[in-house]
Amino acid sequence: MHTDKQVFDLIHKELERQRKGIELIASENFTSQAVIDAMGTCLTNKYAEGYPGKRYYGGCEVVDEIEQLAIDRLCELFGAEYANVQPHSGAQANAAVFLATLKPGDPILGFDLAHGGHLSHGSPVNYSGKVYKPHFYGVEKDSGLIDMDKVAAKAREVQPKLIVCGASAYARDWDYARFREIADEVGALLLADIAHPAGLIAGGLLKDPLQQCHIVTSTTHKTLRGPRGGIIMMGKDFENPWGRTTKKGSPIKMSSVLNSGVFPGMQGGPLEHVIAAKAVAFGEALQPSFKAYGQQVIQNAQVMAQAFVEKGYHVISGGTDNHLMLIDLRSKNVTGKAAENTLVRADITVNKNMVPFDTQSPFVTSGMRVGTAAITTRGFKEEDCLQVVDWIDAILSDIENEQKIDQVRKDINQYMERFPLYENVSV
Repeated sequence: MHTDKQVFDLIHKELERQRKGIELIASENFTSQAVIDAMGTCLTNKYAEGYPGKRYYGGCEVVDEIEQLAIDRLCELFGAEYANVQPHSGAQANAAVFLATLKPGDPILGFDLAHGGHLSHGSPVNYSGKVYKPHFYGVEKDSGLIDMDKVAAKAREVQPKLIVCGASAYARDWDYARFREIADEVGALLLADIAHPAGLIAGGLLKDPLQQCHIVTSTTHKTLRGPRGGIIMMGKDFENPWGRTTKKGSPIKMSSVLNSGVFPGMQGGPLEHVIAAKAVAFGEALQPSFKAYGQQVIQNAQVMAQAFVEKGYHVISGGTDNHLMLIDLRSKNVTGKAAENTLVRADITVNKNMVPFDTQSPFVTSGMRVGTAAITTRGFKEEDCLQVVDWIDAILSDIENEQKIDQVRKDINQYMERFPLYENVSV
């Protein structure tokens, strides 16, 4: 029996929203009930500053086992030699890496936010752009693709200490090998932020950054389908490149440098209930069915992208290799803000998004981002995705038609009854 009716009524309201609607936000997914169950446990009561076997609190014997299990499963999933499962988010994972490897004012080279990058890769409104000296590469206007020769030229010009590859709205796979060549040429560390495609990489469906990049960060939700949180990994541990040593003169490994960047550098006590949920999700991702899920995510995205193209929408780069697509709506004379606000009234959730060389403000935008991770978890196949494109096009082609919006919403609510979510639970 829940004693706080006001809060739990609102939670139930959100559950009903998720059940009835079509979730196309590329950074969202639906966890398993087991992940939710792990998060709602007594582990939330336990403080555990430090790392397994080296805590600053007593009574950590059990959470040590849980956290080590999460680390071991994550390393197995990605073939990593090192993993840290404590970051509270992907942004904090990036912050910890920056803190551990850079000095204030050091130059960094990241993917331009306006072209599909992330705030934490050097945006001037973010700590990463305030503490460090950011420089950016972007996509080509005609192709929507990254020109690696231009990335190399930019790196030679600015001599970054750290290069970041990864994005929040880029639909193509990454040339990690070429990025590593560039990083080695200019003496930079290479960080891959795989927050969006992590689950697809874990399934062996996209290129593996752990083979080329010094450090890899990610979130644990999105395509990895775990709880909201962050992780840091390395394919191989290595001696820090700055010659830092212990008091006894022994070289310090990068694993120790990165661990200190998370705790005590960036965070205090880890969220052990969330780490338990991460362990559950990593265990699920190690099952053969997870690769099949990833394959369906990509197939659904590619079918949707092609359907949008055939209906006259400008899909940036012409298609997708992963779970998302970025759509420039200027050819339809609709802003991203108008699309988002109109579609949500039909119980279709997307997010407005800047597109390369956008002429609108970030609060309005000229585009929208669409992803298939969540609807694939619900059970959508290609034919379902084509129906979604038809509904979106019907609304965006006549955004003032309230009767049509209302009818589409009713059709969607009925349609989604075929794809149950969290059955037999109330929250």
